[in-house]
Amino acid sequence: MKDVLLEAKGLTKHFDVSEGFLKRNKRLLRAVDGVDLTIYSGETLGVVGESGCGKSTLGNVLMRLLEPTSGEILFEGSDFSQLRGEPLRKKRADIQMIFQDPFSSLNPRMSVKDVIAEPLKTHKNESEKSILDQVYELMDVVGLDRSYAKRYPHEFSGGQRQRIGIARAIALKPKLIICDEPVSALDVSIQAQILNLMARLQKEFQLTFLFIAHGLPAVKHISDRIAVMYLGKVVELTSKEDLFERPMHPYTQGLISAVPVPDPKQRNQRERIVLEGDMPSPVNPPSGCRFHTRCANAQEKCAIEEPAFLEREPGHFVACHYPLH
Repeated sequence: MKDVLLEAKGLTKHFDVSEGFLKRNKRLLRAVDGVDLTIYSGETLGVVGESGCGKSTLGNVLMRLLEPTSGEILFEGSDFSQLRGEPLRKKRADIQMIFQDPFSSLNPRMSVKDVIAEPLKTHKNESEKSILDQVYELMDVVGLDRSYAKRYPHEFSGGQRQRIGIARAIALKPKLIICDEPVSALDVSIQAQILNLMARLQKEFQLTFLFIAHGLPAVKHISDRIAVMYLGKVVELTSKEDLFERPMHPYTQGLISAVPVPDPKQRNQRERIVLEGDMPSPVNPPSGCRFHTRCANAQEKCAIEEPAFLEREPGHFVACHYPLH
């Protein structure tokens, strides 16, 4: 049995988007709406879905950059969601984050040396020389020349900036790193380099990743298991092999069908599944199954009753009244 590192139980995050001065008609945006998730030590759990499905909000809530509306976040068995003040600050050393935009996530007034050294100075009581030595070692690990130490973020390319962000994230040797679309702002060739770097660092430092992305190819490349989100909920969760070979949720099937196939013969042979319409607003989600308004297999029950998130096959969870296969 694998050790459970982090567990989310009934996690929700709602935002008040009421309009008007008095806000009499209260409206809630249900960005994350009842998510149950387990992350095991040493694995990479991918989270994928369309823009607006709540995956980045989920990462921010798990990191405690946003406070959850309700639910529990258990980190190594302790309730991380209830920590405040100094206990929360100390626990943050075990959970770090790699952000989507490698430029805006770096302080433009700080040199590379200072950016990477900041978590070490915050959480460790060590000499300046010791911290500087660790900074240089981290730069070596992520493939940055030591001569860059005194340069500033605007002097680097997007891929180099993301390497700086990765060095900062692994500085404290955290147990969990939440990666919020870390390659989406990079060129395709650079994406592969960063993904390979992260895979190497995971083995070298025994890291655990929560990898958030809206593109399935990147998630497939690095993940052990994949969770598919739709309108604030996880609708399918299984290993990456099962997800691509035997998707059970119609939404997952549609996402896989949208992945480009470079081989013309395979592309012509593949059945193309097009999801009709746009994702509904999280302010006013559909009743029952939230995907029923776009699902070709929807029946009357789907519009009335919300499907339970059940284990249909060993390790394969899906929230659907009429799962595929």
